[in-house]
Amino acid sequence: MLEGLFQPMHLLVIFGIALLVFGPKKLPELGKGIGEGIRGFKSAMQEKDKPSETANSTTKNQ
Repeated sequence: MLEGLFQPMHLLVIFGIALLVFGPKKLPELGKGIGEGIRGFKSAMQEKDKPSETANSTTKNQ
């Protein structure tokens, strides 16, 4: 069902629609915001994993 969804022509059409909707001045700001959100999500996921590993290692040592 999702085969071939991200072909170059499809991506160009999506980019063109985004350009029409948001305008050329807002697209860089939108991309920056999305990138910061993804980075924040990844760092939060890594921080979530670190305390549990520390708690497990101290429990094993006792």
